[in-house]
Amino acid sequence: MSASNLTDRPTEGATRKVALAALVGSALEWYDFYLYGTASALVFNRIIFPTFDPTVATLASFGTLAVGYFIRPLGGLIFGRLGDLVGRRNVLVITLLVMGVSTVLMACVPTYQQVGVLAPVLLIVLRAVQGIGAGAEFGGAAILSAEHAPPRRRGLYGAFPAVGVYLGLLLASGAFAMVTQLPEEQFLSWGWRIPFAASVVVIAVALVIRLRLTESPAFLAARQRTQQQAPVSPIREVFRHEKRAGLVLIGTQTPQNVVAYLNLTFMAAYLTGTLKLSNSIGPVAITVATLVTMITLPLFGALSDRVGRRPVVLFGIGFSALFVYPYFWVIDGTRAPVPITLVIVASLGIGVGAMFGPQGAYFSELFTARSRFTGLAFSREVAGALSGGLTPIIAVALVVAASGRSWLVALFVVITCVIGAVATVLGPETRGRSLTATTVGGLRASTGRFAD
Repeated sequence: MSASNLTDRPTEGATRKVALAALVGSALEWYDFYLYGTASALVFNRIIFPTFDPTVATLASFGTLAVGYFIRPLGGLIFGRLGDLVGRRNVLVITLLVMGVSTVLMACVPTYQQVGVLAPVLLIVLRAVQGIGAGAEFGGAAILSAEHAPPRRRGLYGAFPAVGVYLGLLLASGAFAMVTQLPEEQFLSWGWRIPFAASVVVIAVALVIRLRLTESPAFLAARQRTQQQAPVSPIREVFRHEKRAGLVLIGTQTPQNVVAYLNLTFMAAYLTGTLKLSNSIGPVAITVATLVTMITLPLFGALSDRVGRRPVVLFGIGFSALFVYPYFWVIDGTRAPVPITLVIVASLGIGVGAMFGPQGAYFSELFTARSRFTGLAFSREVAGALSGGLTPIIAVALVVAASGRSWLVALFVVITCVIGAVATVLGPETRGRSLTATTVGGLRASTGRFAD
């Protein structure tokens, strides 16, 4: 294949096809992961980790949620390295299968009453396998979308994996909203298993779409450009030459993780366990909020194409820091479904939407073509392990420390927003960078030029 063929810009139809594939794959990833998060709050703390203290059971259940996040950086390194060496497409097919099969098997896990300690052991093993597969899923989907997109619309198309995340959340929260309508005995015995088993349908659809994709033109062009050079280790390149990009990503990602998982995982347990509200309020509120966020994510992504990545992300961080105390004031003060839904919609749709929408393009533009998959996937999952996976546990502990009140959780959110703002301000503006650049110097020199 000639160099010109490798670097030809994909047609609009091909770009949209890739964006759809990224969306569907991310939908599966987060359908699976959010199912687990919701089940941790509503089911696993009662049938897999039963104790006489509901708070201890909830903490144990959220502990297995964190296991998936702690192991995801390993998946990011393993599959990210493969993605940089052999291509993005094939790796994304593998991660799809690893993650999807482990989720379907969770539907078959027996209860503690049936098999004793074997029940949590099986669940933890499946959670770990799921985490390894998910460790490169979003990063790979974001890279594939960004590398196929026209440079001036990279923020828009790079937002499609984020839309997929919230489509997955919508499907998962909708599924749980339906099964929580069952009588409690039926819900706890077999109803909760239905959403996990239904994951097989999403796997089949995503697999068909991904097998029809072509490889990223930016990856092919970069590989041809460097094929006469000495082979490089993507992992070594990231830790030796692109550490700053990784640290910026981790810092910027932290508040988005914290605010997202405050809403998506902790809040269900807080509403039912601390405020003693109905099991259905949390899933229904998240269903509405995720639908709204699916609309705002590409809007914020497109806005970053016009004004830059950093201003949009900083707006989301600032909004989240200022909104968190009114957010809890409404939830704690009203304890009513409609106000609770409205503040969750604002927190996710505006705060998380602005932080998350530009990420596909922003994070892809932080790294060179030779180590982009490794750097993005590993750094993003380190942030997930440090903030996303620990947020529910930290939030539960802070509520207990504050005697059932929420002010310490709100302070925790503000602190993480400060960390994110500092990282974003200290990081570069990346809009317009060349995604075929193979050196850090070349990447920085291409900023704002919209070269490819």
